[in-house]
Amino acid sequence: LWSTFRTVLRLRPPSRIAVSFNSTSANNAEKNGEAPKFLLKNPDGKRLTGTEFFNMVKEVASKEGKEDLVIPTAAFEALLAEYDALLKEDSEWQDKYKRSLAETENVRKRGFKLIEEAKVFAIQGFCKDLLEVYFSKVADVLDLAVDSVKPEQLKTAEKMLKDLHEGVVMTRTVLLNTFKKHGLVPVNPMGEKFDPNLHEAVFQVPAGPDAKAEPGHIMHVSKIGYSLKERPVRAAQVGVVVDS
Repeated sequence: LWSTFRTVLRLRPPSRIAVSFNSTSANNAEKNGEAPKFLLKNPDGKRLTGTEFFNMVKEVASKEGKEDLVIPTAAFEALLAEYDALLKEDSEWQDKYKRSLAETENVRKRGFKLIEEAKVFAIQGFCKDLLEVYFSKVADVLDLAVDSVKPEQLKTAEKMLKDLHEGVVMTRTVLLNTFKKHGLVPVNPMGEKFDPNLHEAVFQVPAGPDAKAEPGHIMHVSKIGYSLKERPVRAAQVGVVVDS
C-alpha cells in the first residue's frame, strides 16, 4: 500500500490532492514558498500516532472554515520522509536482531561445549592423584613384572613361572580396561619424536650406532604416560637420542 502510495505521489506530484484536510491558504503558502511544516514527532522526540498527525493537519486546514479541504503536498512529503526513516530503522533493527541471534547461538554452543568438557574432565585431577598415589604404582609394577620376563625365557620356564606371568598379564589387562572404561589410556611413545609437552626426558643418549632411534626421538621409555580423553594427565618418562 505504501509503495503504491509513493509511486502515485511521485508520478502525480500535485500541490492539491482531493482526499482530505487543508485549506487554500495552506496551498497559497506553498505557492509563495512558505509551505507549512508538518512534523511527525513531538518536541520530546516521540512519534505522533496517525490520528494525532491528521488532527494536526485538520487544525492547519481549519483556519479558514469555508474552504474545500485537501491534503497539502508538504504533509505527504512529511509522511514519505518518515516512512523512509522507519524503513531504514527497521532494516537496522533487523540486522541487529539477526546479529544478536547469531551471537546468542554462539554463546549457547560455547556454553554447551564447556559443560560437556566439564563433565569429561571433572575427574582429571582425581585420575592424576590416583595415578600418582596408587594406580600408577600398581600399573608400573605390573608393567615391570611383565617386561622382566622375556618371551624366550617363557619357552623354557617352568609351569609355575608361566602361570605366574599369565596372572600378572591378566591383572594388568583388567586394570587397563578399567582405566579405558573411563577414558584413561596408557601412552607409550617409544620411537616417537620427543615432545616436551607430552614427555619428560629423564636421560639422554648420544646418537650413534648403539642408539635405537634417530636424534630427537625416544629410544627408551622408563615409565609410560597416561591421557584422559586425549588430554595428557601424566607425561611419559623417556630417554632421548641427541646429537653428539
